[in-house]
Amino acid sequence: MSRGMALADARAICPDLATRPAGLAREAAALAGLRRWAGRYAPMVAADGPDGLIADITGVAHLFGSEEELRADLHARLDRAGLTAASAIAGSRGAAHALARHGGGIVTEGALAEGVGRLPVSALRIDHATAEALARVGLTRIADLTALPRAPLARRFGPGLVLRLDQVLGHQPEPVAADPDPPHFGVRMTLPEPIGLQADVMAGLARLLDRLCRMLSLHHRGARRLRLELRRVDRGTAHIEIGLARPLRDPDRIAALFVKGVQEIDAGFGIDALRLSATVTEPLAPEQIGGGVAVRGEDALADLVSRLGNRIGFDRVLRLLPADSRIPERSFLIAPAAYSAPAPEPPHRGPARPITLFPPEPVSAVSGHPPARFRWRRMDFATLRAIGPERIAPEWWLDDPAWRTGLRDYWRIETKQGPRLWLFHTPQAPGWQVQGEFA
Repeated sequence: MSRGMALADARAICPDLATRPAGLAREAAALAGLRRWAGRYAPMVAADGPDGLIADITGVAHLFGSEEELRADLHARLDRAGLTAASAIAGSRGAAHALARHGGGIVTEGALAEGVGRLPVSALRIDHATAEALARVGLTRIADLTALPRAPLARRFGPGLVLRLDQVLGHQPEPVAADPDPPHFGVRMTLPEPIGLQADVMAGLARLLDRLCRMLSLHHRGARRLRLELRRVDRGTAHIEIGLARPLRDPDRIAALFVKGVQEIDAGFGIDALRLSATVTEPLAPEQIGGGVAVRGEDALADLVSRLGNRIGFDRVLRLLPADSRIPERSFLIAPAAYSAPAPEPPHRGPARPITLFPPEPVSAVSGHPPARFRWRRMDFATLRAIGPERIAPEWWLDDPAWRTGLRDYWRIETKQGPRLWLFHTPQAPGWQVQGEFA
């Protein structure tokens, strides 16, 4: 078996193969943590694909004694952490990459061609089609390519092969450029004297929010979740965490959401340090905030959703979104308001729809078609006006048990008693039912 093989082919070779879904996000987070840890061996460490790291150890090896001792220290620490790794040290990035994925080792200075010559051409980081084309003409190892003139290779196999070959041999520079660490949005304050009053905590929070929001503004970010940590003099800590319905960096509006949590905090013998961090942020373009500017309608709605979400949970504050379906039950979607954008109401076509929709409820004592009189919810109704029918057929590509009886004929019934109801009749299964009520 090999990496990239189809699961069906792998099971044909090993029927008892155990598989698990790949956690790509967790793997990326683990690699990022490992990259930060590897900074003890080199000032520049970068990711090398989804499963590797590359470090520039120029001028560093002597601090560990030698390259062999540096590599031995690396493997010893990884073994103690329970990690299995392959590593290589070479004079070029391409050579180190190739050797690490084919056994590992150390290539001495000036011996790049000999050190990687035995490796297959696929170690050059070329695509599979190019590697197969080289194999068909008998060029299976890197050593088979080093002595060949570059121009014919480029004409037949493309300039990418020549570039990768020169990078492995050190003829083309390939510096290690580490990606910058993402900014950390956190501020803290240590107090000269312990505090315990709610007003004092809110005053300290206001100062932290001013600093944090300025930091967010510099990076054009907005906070979606914030965490306030309060350290007591007895070394205990209290935490307050809030969420926001949309990205925000307005200190006054954010502070208002912390009031309830601060009121419930047990300050003990006093609080001597505060730490505020934005654990989740999203892009937010510059906008006019504060300074007496009136709160816009969408901002007021977002503040309301934030307050409700922090009390009962953001998954419980819902909004309705239109859906493309003629079936009444499928004509809308229910989504959390904090994690969805409002959609404009689609242009209305066809007959009016009831303002209240509920599961079909049967009616009794029906006389006439449409019904002139009927009984529903223990009340008798007489029809004053009937508008219809509107025929709605089931969506054949979906298996909905409620619509297995076939198409429905809907009527808008205005009763003498006042209610205006939405009734339907199913020709295949005689009987009338109410499914909605108009305003």
